[in-house]
Amino acid sequence: MKTRWQRMSGAVVSALLVLSLLVLAPGMSAAEEELRIGFLAPMTGIFAQIGKDMTNGFKMYLDEVNSDFDGVKVKLIIEDTQGKPPVNVRKAQKLIRQDKVHFFMGGLLASTGYALAPLSTRSKLIYISPIAAADDLTQREKDKYPYLVRTGWTSSQPSHPLGEWACEQGYKRIVTIAADYAFGYEVVGGFHKAFEDCGGQIIQKLWAPIGTKDFGPYLPQIKQDADAVFTLMVGPMSLQFPKQYKAAGLTMPLLGGGTSADEFALPFMGDEAIGYVTALQYSASLETEKNVAFVKKYRELYGKVPSYYSESNYTTAQWIHEAIKKAGGKWPGTDAFVKTIAGIKLDSIRGPVEFDEQMNPVHNIYIRKVEKKKMHGYPDEELWNTVVKTYPNVGQYWTYGKEAFLKQPVYSRDFPPCKHCE
Repeated sequence: MKTRWQRMSGAVVSALLVLSLLVLAPGMSAAEEELRIGFLAPMTGIFAQIGKDMTNGFKMYLDEVNSDFDGVKVKLIIEDTQGKPPVNVRKAQKLIRQDKVHFFMGGLLASTGYALAPLSTRSKLIYISPIAAADDLTQREKDKYPYLVRTGWTSSQPSHPLGEWACEQGYKRIVTIAADYAFGYEVVGGFHKAFEDCGGQIIQKLWAPIGTKDFGPYLPQIKQDADAVFTLMVGPMSLQFPKQYKAAGLTMPLLGGGTSADEFALPFMGDEAIGYVTALQYSASLETEKNVAFVKKYRELYGKVPSYYSESNYTTAQWIHEAIKKAGGKWPGTDAFVKTIAGIKLDSIRGPVEFDEQMNPVHNIYIRKVEKKKMHGYPDEELWNTVVKTYPNVGQYWTYGKEAFLKQPVYSRDFPPCKHCE
């Protein structure tokens, strides 16, 4: 026979069980009330400031919604990757095994994307890539990575329109100089192909190791009868190259991939950057109501104009939120999440954006020219990437079509071949 204490204890336990069931949202376990997101970013090392731009953009959106995605509380777990692909993989494994994240995101270098995607497949966990732009992740290799969702861009995506734009300006002969790794090959490759397809010629290609600070060995090699020079610089390289280029007395116009003169770098650049033309899916100078409000709030919070690293991660947070909302305010599971987010079109800070069938964004590409001017009501003249032309709805295959594009090799040091190099 049960004692009075045993009967009371049993009643208390039963009441607690009923209460716990009432507290939990329908169809969700206690663990699922918290959406755990693993975020990989370089918080130390030469790319540390870029890592801060990345995390600031994502955290700004979270703060705006109180880290609440329609009833799901977001727990953001940031891991410092030092900008090194092996460290990214090690930290991602920690997020998966120890933190039990629902998915992981981030990574900076294209080589990092190529390192993280296979881990996503092995672990059957979603990898969201706002920055790592490696082309083949959403092209020839996409079938290997069913859980990859790219919210940023492919390396060559902005370069195709810029190649066409360069032809429109009357440029015929161009020299390229770029960081010597996957991202550099793909950015240059897209420009090279599009420029030559519209009648131009790449007459010389130079490669500098990533992290190069002294361009002294390269600048004298640049052919001075070129109409322009196309660059792809990243991190501190972006600051050093235009200064040394001008100091060397070179006067050919500078064109480049977006990171060569991104808003991340502009506050640390001087008049040597004026006239630099680059292409990207975002510019802080966009005069839309959404972007002006974004720029002003970001600058108020962080003391600087947002870069594309910031915008891309802010937009990624918005995209994730919309997917959770469509799933009824709960984590729907890995496969269902991919299917849900694939169908979401955003009116984002950068403009209209949606996914293609291989989970890569289709969006505007802006041809941007560095100018010193007043923008968005700020009182001082500053360097801005002003938009000189907009190419709407640009996908990763440009005007070539998916089938024809994928028949060619991935852009590399050797492709396209430099048939006009002298």
